[in-house]
Parts: sequence; C-alpha cells; structure tokens
Amino acid sequence: MSLLVLVTALWAFSFSLIGVYLSGQVDSYFAVLMRVGLAFLVFLPLLRPRLLRPRQMVVLLGVGALQLGVMYIFFYQSFLLLSVPEVLLFTIFTPIYIALLDDLLFGRFTPFYLLTAILAVIGAAVIRYQSVSESFWAGFLVVQGANLCFALGQVGYRRFSATLPDELPRHSVFAWFYLGALVVALPAFLLLGNVEALPTSGLQWGVLLWLGLVASGLGFFMWNLGAVKVDAGTLAIMNNALIPAGLLVNLVIWNRDADLMRLALGAVIIGVSLWLNHWWKKRKEAALVS
Repeated sequence: MSLLVLVTALWAFSFSLIGVYLSGQVDSYFAVLMRVGLAFLVFLPLLRPRLLRPRQMVVLLGVGALQLGVMYIFFYQSFLLLSVPEVLLFTIFTPIYIALLDDLLFGRFTPFYLLTAILAVIGAAVIRYQSVSESFWAGFLVVQGANLCFALGQVGYRRFSATLPDELPRHSVFAWFYLGALVVALPAFLLLGNVEALPTSGLQWGVLLWLGLVASGLGFFMWNLGAVKVDAGTLAIMNNALIPAGLLVNLVIWNRDADLMRLALGAVIIGVSLWLNHWWKKRKEAALVS
C-alpha cells in the first residue's frame, strides 16, 4: 500500500499543475501525447522483449492502451460537455467499478469490497459535490467511459501480473504498457489535436516534462505495481484518496478556495473505509488460520 500512498501524493500535485499551467493554454491531445511518449522513453532502455511471449506483449499493450490511451480520450472529451466541478464529481464512481470488475475477472464476488468502495465514493462526494446542470447525461456517460477504462486497466494489469512468474522484473516489460497508450495517443493528436496550441513558455514545457517523466513515467508504473500488492478493496478506496490529497495541495500551494469542513469530513469517511477494509481482511485471515 505504500506505493499507492506515494503515487497519491505525487499525483496530488499533478492536478494543480495541469489546472494552473496547461488547461485552456496547451492542446490537451498534445499534452497526453507528451506524457505518454516521455513515459515510454523512460522505460524503453529497460525493455527486455524476450521476457514476454508475443501474446503477453499484446495483452500488456492492450492494458496500456485502455488504462491510459482510451481513458484520456474520454476524459478530455468530457470537458467539452461538462463543467470542471461536474467532471470531478462524476469521477468518484471508479472504486465501485474496480470492486466489481476485480471480482468478475478473478471469478468471485466479495460484497464487502463493494461496500467499502461505495463508502469511499460517499466520502469523495462529500468533498467534491456541487450542483450539476440540467443537461449533463451525455457528459456523465463520457466520464463513466473514462472511469471504466481506468478501472478495467488497473484490474486487467492485476490479472495479467498474476500470470507472470514472481521473479520476472516488471520494469523490464512495462514499456509495452506505455507503447499501447502511445498507439492511441498519437493518432488522437494527429486527428483531433490543435498544432496552434502548443506550449509557448519554458514553464509549460517544464510542467509537461515533469508530468511525462515523473507523474506518468514513474507514477503509473508504481501505481500498477502497488495495485498488484493490495486487495481489490484497498485499491478501490485508494482511487478516491487522491481527492482530499489533491485539494489539500491546491489549497496550501496555490491558495485556491476549498471548504475545509467538507474536505476533512470526506477524508475521514475515506479513511474509515480503508480501516474497515483492513479490519475485514485481518478478520478473514484470522478465520482461515483458526
């Protein structure tokens, strides 16, 4: 779980960097292409193609294309249909998708994971809820497409990693993940991107370098590695732990308005869901031992 906490802290800064320095200034498809391309370059020197069979390469390519590539296409399109608060509100359903998809792919049903995931969604809603516009259904469905892609990508990687030998170094094959995302991001930019909205300052290029090399490059690798080491309930909950972390960073560094009472209350609810999941897991393990 320490990896998920570390990446949560890392990504908490990313949201503010995007909102302050890139959003509305740099073409979103170019930003996605830069992030995915730089992340691929980080892991390309580490790639050992012979460690995976061709079918396994294709699976990892597909996971990357789904979790990063297609997810970002949905996500950025949603901003054309919804206000930012609405987009943020509708992203909170990801934990439920993870809990359900993980059980589906591993051939089981764990109601308690679903319960704690719903509790995490409630905590996130307390923090982020704002009234929505009357005509938001199309945007809602687009955001759910992004949520489903991200959730299915995480669960898919958990399922894929479980088929690999423990001694196989995951960093030696993870470039395939980013290549899969690049296969989606490159044509998306060529077809939909605006070449007149490229970065115009050194600061914007610096932010893109940080997001690509660190937030995407190291971040998604560590997140997926951490996702394999925890149960589905913890993974589902941690998907919404980013909400209070991101708002807190934004408040402290950029002094943006935030309802501290709602922030604290939502964080407590998410924390309780994590505690309940840990308590249930320990109780289940104790029952198996006895």
